[in-house]
Amino acid sequence: MKAFADAAHAAHAPNFFLMRGRIRPNFEVPARAASLAEGLARLGITPLAPPPAPEVALLRAHEPGYLDFLRDAAAAWAELPEAAAEVVGNVHPTPEMIAQGARPPAGLVGRVGWYTADTACPIGPGTWQAAIGAAACAVAAAEEAAAGRTAYALCRPPGHHAYAARAGGHCYLNNAAIAAETLMAAGARRVAVLDVDSHHGNGTQGIFWKRGDALTVSVHGDPNAYYPWYVGHAGERGAGPGTGCNLNLPLAQGSGDVEWLAAIETGLAALRAFKPEALVVSLGFDASEHEPLGFLRVTEEGFARAGGLIAAAGLPAAIIQEGGYNVDLLGTLLERFLTGWGG
Repeated sequence: MKAFADAAHAAHAPNFFLMRGRIRPNFEVPARAASLAEGLARLGITPLAPPPAPEVALLRAHEPGYLDFLRDAAAAWAELPEAAAEVVGNVHPTPEMIAQGARPPAGLVGRVGWYTADTACPIGPGTWQAAIGAAACAVAAAEEAAAGRTAYALCRPPGHHAYAARAGGHCYLNNAAIAAETLMAAGARRVAVLDVDSHHGNGTQGIFWKRGDALTVSVHGDPNAYYPWYVGHAGERGAGPGTGCNLNLPLAQGSGDVEWLAAIETGLAALRAFKPEALVVSLGFDASEHEPLGFLRVTEEGFARAGGLIAAAGLPAAIIQEGGYNVDLLGTLLERFLTGWGG
């Protein structure tokens, strides 16, 4: 199996993280990628540097104005008087504002709030280069899948919380959506995205909400008590041509291997009924029982079994790295998942 990683990820080293009103260190650190690379090395896999992602690949999943904002925000922010080192929004448009015709303002502070969903996506000087590097990994893995193979993309920063025009939850570009769009551009008529990160893939759901050619399945912690809080419920099934093409499988806090694997099997049954030609896996390890901000209780063996279950679908796949923040364990969990996939 080929794997892809981009060295630009290290330039993104966010500091700001707000938790229950307290500012604390951000968990989405460069050491995550190093740990994952160690797991690949134990499998004898050396990740390749991907070619740059073509702009059209980003535009299939994201709005042009949003991409311009991500590219330019850090430099423009640095010119503001008394600005902090990272771009963080302090106001966001409410549903009432949007219903009354809200639009992106000319001022930078307002645009930061417009294009970010929360405070968990600080933008620093290296964020744009890291994000487009992660997207390049996703495109490269999707191209492997389009050729009938399976590949792993070591994407950092992750992507499944990013909407077409909004960052959030450590995510800036939606790598899974970019991979799915790349597969469809290469000729796949139907693509499925299976998200096993412990958080709901709200950005991926949003991007494909009205699409009938993409099935989005997310296995995650119950959003009544867990990020992203407002969406991820079982009744969210898509709209228009996409009605029935979104499946959420929320789990109660403390759910372990039995419940998690059963939900994945339910998602795979929906996938088989949809009959996709290729698969994108949003692979998060934050369902681990050892996760620092844990909600679920999945073991190493659970991740290995998940790899085998998903591989048994028999589809070419782009495996896209999402969350997981126990740096000491990430490489081991990736090793177990990929071993299960191949074994």
